[in-house]
Amino acid sequence: MQSLQEVLLLADSYERELPALPPPLTRPGGAEIAAWIDHTLLKPKATAVQVKNLCEEARRYHFAAVCVNPVYVPLARGLLKDAGVSLCAVIAFPLGAILPEDKVYETRRVIGYGANEVDMVINIGALKGESYGLVLNDILFVTQEAHERGARVKVIIETALLTRREKILACLLTQTAGADFVKTSTGFGSGGATMEDVDLIRRVVGPGTGVKAAGGIRTCQDALAMISAGANRIGSSAGVSILNESLRASQ
Repeated sequence: MQSLQEVLLLADSYERELPALPPPLTRPGGAEIAAWIDHTLLKPKATAVQVKNLCEEARRYHFAAVCVNPVYVPLARGLLKDAGVSLCAVIAFPLGAILPEDKVYETRRVIGYGANEVDMVINIGALKGESYGLVLNDILFVTQEAHERGARVKVIIETALLTRREKILACLLTQTAGADFVKTSTGFGSGGATMEDVDLIRRVVGPGTGVKAAGGIRTCQDALAMISAGANRIGSSAGVSILNESLRASQ
């Protein structure tokens, strides 16, 4: 694992010039796009009936994952049994401003109830306050807990709130901690995914770490633009609509 000093030096270098963009991913066509989408329902007014519908759609269309709040993980686990669809839970959502040990506890609990992917929000205030060791350990402890239990971690950095340097640092700290993905946004902040941010993230993390674009992705065109920029996972509550657009375009 890189030291904080090495991370800061690398961030300085990337501020001057970002690495080259890795070779582009093959854009999905038709029904293929479903396997790139986390079918998502995170609204505070979401009901059990809506979560059931979400899971039924995920089974029918073979989305990559269902993404829900922790309270609905036990329900979703039962509905997705043997479906080949991952179950993703958000933790410290949407602010990220809880104690590191509580993020670990949430991680342990949601995995225990059946989640095999965890989308965690970083401590944004710590990043902006240059408490980089706190940010790193926050991600590291969650990642270690999840990986020990066979789950993957996506780290939400809330790009709309960050400067360019802070985005670079958030990506490098996520990679240093060993997390599986950098995710752009919660969808509850002041802005969502942009092609520019996805491009920056992909250049910083290279081909070995996942990039999830989320927030404001409503159409097939939006999704394909993010994939072209470097995303290999899309978070959206409009998964069925995106899939239907993709199917029509392939006819």
